[in-house]
Amino acid sequence: MPATPTATDLRTLAELLRATAKAEIMPRFRTTGSFTKADGSLVTDADFGVQRSLTAALAERWPDVALLGEEMDAAEQQRLLDAGGPLWCLDPLDGTTNFTCGFPAFCISLALIRDGRAELALVLDPLRDECFTAARGRGAHLDGAPLVPFAPGPVLGDCVAVIDCKRIPPERVAPLFRKGGFRSQRNLGAVALEWCWLAAGRFQLYLHGGQKLWDYAAGRLVAQEAGCASTLFPPDGDTPVETLVLGKRLALAATDAKLFGRWRDFVGLPLHQ
Repeated sequence: MPATPTATDLRTLAELLRATAKAEIMPRFRTTGSFTKADGSLVTDADFGVQRSLTAALAERWPDVALLGEEMDAAEQQRLLDAGGPLWCLDPLDGTTNFTCGFPAFCISLALIRDGRAELALVLDPLRDECFTAARGRGAHLDGAPLVPFAPGPVLGDCVAVIDCKRIPPERVAPLFRKGGFRSQRNLGAVALEWCWLAAGRFQLYLHGGQKLWDYAAGRLVAQEAGCASTLFPPDGDTPVETLVLGKRLALAATDAKLFGRWRDFVGLPLHQ
């Protein structure tokens, strides 16, 4: 077995994620309680169960690839990121608040990081049994079918936008709803799924004020390989950054480059003055 996984392993990895979700997530949906972490976010037994299960299963198959998981001590996360070498990046349950409330939008997000960038990506939506996958340079797929973004028209006003208002300064939220920005607005509350739904053409414009490495590592690669245009920024800046860090990034994206340019002009960065 190769020391690191390749694109040919995506099917095996998708089966692993499905089995893990069946064992660790779905039996707990609508039945498990939650705990509040130091940063105010929620965590459940499902988060810990998925991370524990996948850590063991991936190590058995690829022992030379370490795993950085969301439910891990920050110092250990930084040590793994600084160590170099191939690295799994796992969000065991993206959309934990949705999961605890019964809102049907949550997923497992898994990326393989190598040489400072995501090379493989899988995002499993266990409720819809949809697995989004991507390999750098080889396109993105939904259960084997190529993903093709969809734009209903050439102007922003034709589009649906997903905007996470929670992480945008309050004074900057209202201007985003001025005329001409989009036809309608949504927010799923599960970052990895948002990236994948953009890739699938289920909406066309995206703005999120602060997502972490495990939020975007897999989903953004799916969107990029599908042909979407995206850029990450410091939350308080307007200069693109691609360096992988544990700190938050502002994400701006659209289904194609022309819409992206118009969307960036409309939003106006930086958001924090």
